[in-house]
Amino acid sequence: MKKLDLKPVRLDGKLDSLAPNLSRRSFFMAAGAAGVSAATMSLGSGKASAQSTDWTQPGNNNHVLELQAASSFPGGEVKLDYYGHCALKITAPSGATVIVDPWRDDPSGAWGLWFKSKFPETLVDITLSTHTHFDHDAIDRPQSTMVLDRMVGNFEFADIRITGYADKHACIAPGWYQWTNALDEFGVEACPPNNIGHMDMVVYVIETGGIRTLVWGDNRPDPGEDFWKAIGQIDVLTLPVDGSQHILSYEQGNAIVERLQPKIVIPTHYLSESTTYTLSTLETADEWVKSQKSFQMLDTPTLSLASEEIASMSKEFMYFGSNVQTT
Repeated sequence: MKKLDLKPVRLDGKLDSLAPNLSRRSFFMAAGAAGVSAATMSLGSGKASAQSTDWTQPGNNNHVLELQAASSFPGGEVKLDYYGHCALKITAPSGATVIVDPWRDDPSGAWGLWFKSKFPETLVDITLSTHTHFDHDAIDRPQSTMVLDRMVGNFEFADIRITGYADKHACIAPGWYQWTNALDEFGVEACPPNNIGHMDMVVYVIETGGIRTLVWGDNRPDPGEDFWKAIGQIDVLTLPVDGSQHILSYEQGNAIVERLQPKIVIPTHYLSESTTYTLSTLETADEWVKSQKSFQMLDTPTLSLASEEIASMSKEFMYFGSNVQTT
């Protein structure tokens, strides 16, 4: 039979009663022409469905092509946009963009509703995720050309260099809500070396515009001496400290700041009235921030930094509060 012969014939050679002048063969060929995979249709008693929705995203990689073709890049400011929780977008002087840890609600429903909306479908070049917990891994939501999910090692593009360091999630809850007890209920271990896989972590150092930003994620407070040596000098440090001390206690957060001596500290993983429900058990980071020697309560979700301007800073806390980007 020729490929374009669409007579209503079944696989067994008999007439097809699916519809007048329409065979199953012609139906599937038409579906294929429309971009619909036969794998998404039910055949017999089995059931199949598409899992990824990334192919439906609007836009294309034209911006990446432009950056890829450039032979040099300008100096200038580094822009930070806060999207709530641990999600931060970094825009390099070239205009290249990377967003870290877009959030979502737990799809299983086990952890309840944390967020008031879906993560905005913001346009970026690169999406990063530090680990597989629901509040850090909505990597399908940003409209991004590239996704680096728990990447360890080095990645360079345009005027951005990203280094991922493998480590472990904080496994002992320091605050009042003992969320780590849930892992005991499932009969799995939270702490290394026999921790369950979703307690693995990647910490990122993102370098651009002469500024090195360390995204701590939900990393443990005591990663070991080799880790500290590898990280090196940090200019901007994000830390998950809130009033409930869900991931890190105040003391643990302060100790990390003292160890790294960053120029700027940005609190993350706290309750924001713009994005987060109290069902998350999180609280604001107000108390921790106001206990610091020097801090700024920002009034916008955007921060622009120049390496020469922050050079003289030391452990300056910059707190976005409830100011978050929504697009």
